[in-house]
Amino acid sequence: MTTEKLILDGNRVAADIKESLLFRINRLSAKGIIPCLATILVGDDPSSATYVRMKGNACQRLGIQSIRVVLPTNTSTDELIAVISKLNADPNVHGILLQHPVPKQIDERAAFEAINIEKDVDGVTTLGFAQNAFGLADFPSCTPAAIVAILDYYNISIEGKHAVVIGRSPILGKPVSLMLLNKNATVTTCHSKTTNLVDVVRLGDIVVAAVGKPKFVQGDWIKPGAVVLDAGYNVGNIGDVDYDACLKRASAITPVPAGVGPVTIATLLKHTVEAAEKLEQQQIIQ
Repeated sequence: MTTEKLILDGNRVAADIKESLLFRINRLSAKGIIPCLATILVGDDPSSATYVRMKGNACQRLGIQSIRVVLPTNTSTDELIAVISKLNADPNVHGILLQHPVPKQIDERAAFEAINIEKDVDGVTTLGFAQNAFGLADFPSCTPAAIVAILDYYNISIEGKHAVVIGRSPILGKPVSLMLLNKNATVTTCHSKTTNLVDVVRLGDIVVAAVGKPKFVQGDWIKPGAVVLDAGYNVGNIGDVDYDACLKRASAITPVPAGVGPVTIATLLKHTVEAAEKLEQQQIIQ
């Protein structure tokens, strides 16, 4: 007897999130508040340019204003921070997204830290990270939040499960580990120095691949019945897991594309709307 596999459809989850935002956007618009996301792209990396364009298009479709700032490749850290500071000071801008990676001469962490916490809709600041660790973040990093949203949408239990996260970046691997821990999973975070990686991954009831290497996670690494969430996106629409091989053993899996990616963008839009609502509340109090 074959067990039907659950394909975790990110487009479906994203559509549900966007649908829930329409009334809120219209309500704000009626009060003269247009939720606004400013995206900053430094240089001409084609993948980054594509991501920025996709985010801008998604904003437009929902009635969210999108400001696109494109800076030359030779931009300095100080010049980038000056641009961020200007956006921080603009009351009509509710969210700021710095597309990463940035060119080598820029201190990326310094640039991230320049973003006001009220406008850090992508959860990239150290304060935002700390708030997320305590389960207090208004805007946790978008991809980790998307992963949790997918699990919640499909009513996949997290509590008591062993989650194995492959990757420890400050905006993906680490924050998703913390979010799963806050939902009472037992979490193992793996990385390039992990010994016996395959044996560790095989223990996972939930496996999150966030390593940035195409088809890195092999099918025989997956515990039968595990839930696999592929947060990778590599050239050729290929994720970080070998999809066909992992599908054979997993009970549920995200495809690439149409998995985590669309939900990440929808989460960014949701955070932008929430930032606009928070500003509205502050204005009412004042």
